[in-house]
Amino acid sequence: MRALVTGGAGFIGSHLADALIRHGHRVTIIDDLSTGKLANIAHHEAEPRFQFAIETVMNETVMDRLVSECDVIFHLAAAVGVELIVSRPVEVIERCVLATDVVLHIANRYRKRVLLTSTSEIYGKNTKVPFSEDADRILGPTTKSRWSYSCSKAIDEFLALAFHKENGLPTVIVRLFNTIGPRQSGQYGMVVPRFVGAAIRDQPITVYGDGTQSRCFCHVLDVVDALVVLAERSDVAGQVFNLGNDQEITILALAERVKAITGSRSEIVKIPYSEAYEVGFEDMSRRVPDLSKIRAYIGYTPRFQLDQMIREIQEFLVARQREQAGS
Repeated sequence: MRALVTGGAGFIGSHLADALIRHGHRVTIIDDLSTGKLANIAHHEAEPRFQFAIETVMNETVMDRLVSECDVIFHLAAAVGVELIVSRPVEVIERCVLATDVVLHIANRYRKRVLLTSTSEIYGKNTKVPFSEDADRILGPTTKSRWSYSCSKAIDEFLALAFHKENGLPTVIVRLFNTIGPRQSGQYGMVVPRFVGAAIRDQPITVYGDGTQSRCFCHVLDVVDALVVLAERSDVAGQVFNLGNDQEITILALAERVKAITGSRSEIVKIPYSEAYEVGFEDMSRRVPDLSKIRAYIGYTPRFQLDQMIREIQEFLVARQREQAGS
């Protein structure tokens, strides 16, 4: 299989490239390095089945050539992290909607398969957990930029499903739930690397809100292996799948777990959302996926437990800290 990965130098995209190459596939990455890093893919530099284009997905000339040469497109390129959503909403909306429009139109021209990664943000403030793929979406007002990402990804999904319905384009949508692991940055508000990074420096571990909000964390290797399997299947076109882990933990309990595993002397500090992001910021109280559909289709079962994930992130961040200190 010849795979094109948009956003392939990012956290998930680079691990997906690793998985595809492990499965014997050829991989082309396109990434403008706005949030991705060359270091994430440097180990593939001499790999004959790997090539990389430093370019934006919205360059239609480049995308036309890359799409024409592939069999399947993994569309991961998007804005990442709540901090970016709040501080640069124009960029978030445009990078989601406009890039997906380019990908789908060119994929349709060449009749290529598309796997679109979406997000658990789709479900908004719905409190009926676990979320099934056909659950209602409940969002705040348009005056709250917090919900712009959810709406942008919803448009992506509607567009992908419309191309499948009208043109028979083989598209599949995968909603990711809080993926974590080595290479993830805490720069844009990603909670686990942010907590671990603070803990290994014995700095305050900052919990936003009261800490009772809960999440389910899934190892990136569980995620990318499932993405590869879904891309290889011919019976998933036009389908939407949740992908993640369904083991729930509150953010305050997560902070305590990180502190215990790292042996940190950090203080756990709570700050209001208005101080962390903006006045009137709204959050999802719980985010738990119903995984019954993806289990039924591909036998999906997460392999990694949270403690192991935290330790791997700690090892990665400590190693990076040593590299930076030695440079």
